[in-house]
Amino acid sequence: MTQHEPLPFAGNARAFTLGVEMELQVLDATTLRLTPQAPLLLERMADPHLAKEMYQSTIELITGICTDAVDACEDLGRTFGRLVSSARSMGLTFSGTGTNPVADYNERVVSPVPRYHDLLDKNQWMIRRMAVYGLHIHIGMPSGDACIRFLNQFMHAVPHLIALSASSPFWRGTDTGMAACRPTVYEAHPTAGIPPPVHDWYQFQKLYAELLRTGSIQSMKDIWWDLRPSPGYGTLELRMCDGPATLRELEAIVAFAHAQALLFQEEQDTFTGTSAKPPKRWIARENKWRALRYGLDAQIIDHHTLEQRALRTDILDRLERMAPLGRSLGYEAQFACLREICSR
Repeated sequence: MTQHEPLPFAGNARAFTLGVEMELQVLDATTLRLTPQAPLLLERMADPHLAKEMYQSTIELITGICTDAVDACEDLGRTFGRLVSSARSMGLTFSGTGTNPVADYNERVVSPVPRYHDLLDKNQWMIRRMAVYGLHIHIGMPSGDACIRFLNQFMHAVPHLIALSASSPFWRGTDTGMAACRPTVYEAHPTAGIPPPVHDWYQFQKLYAELLRTGSIQSMKDIWWDLRPSPGYGTLELRMCDGPATLRELEAIVAFAHAQALLFQEEQDTFTGTSAKPPKRWIARENKWRALRYGLDAQIIDHHTLEQRALRTDILDRLERMAPLGRSLGYEAQFACLREICSR
């Protein structure tokens, strides 16, 4: 792609559909230590809902296009059931949290994929540490401009999703003192973390062309921002979440993201121009850091007033604003789970 070639966005006629990707740790069922058996599982099952990842002790579950969070988690549950059944005879089990609490990333075995080895050569020690496990949520978007508008709105919700999913306080047997250390592994990379500010699809295309032209990336796959457009799927992808420990919590977090997107749509008359206004970059960075460090106990900064507010309170207030949507979507149980996460 040159600087002047357009990057088409496959607009989704069924906006606000969902796709979910869940990365799992592959464990020895006896020792509960990571084991590089994902390739054997993938070969045995030949399931299109399962995919390899960079390290052979990771396996990814992928849904189809789903109407809502319940549909998505039923899809994941079916795949997970087949996976567990196949893995049992191999002496394997799984964990969904953001990091393995005792594993050493230096012992991980890289999948034999040229792109992964190219990344190792380019990013060296930083990519070696990528033995982490996340939850990625795709939300269908009607157009590229809409995708950027919602990306900017979701920038305000990054700390909320980090805190609700935080499950990675441990790293190589050490209590890091953080609620979620997994995202810090990503942030070390130059094309990760908080996305650069753009205001519409034209500006994003220009940015993408510049990244390609300068050799900063080879494709969209090399962009690891907390939020990124996925033009081939016609979605906005949320990538900031740790892998939840249970499917019940995963379903609740996906429901929160889905309802939040629909609430943004309802409130779009407050947007200016073609995009919602993202938070100031330093506030976005500070609020993200506070969520990584303190989780639900964080105090976040209001973008407009600079006043500090309890993140837990802000999540509960958002759930109240989303309550009518929650009832219409049948998310009462998922919202109850979110309130339980906040209370505990």
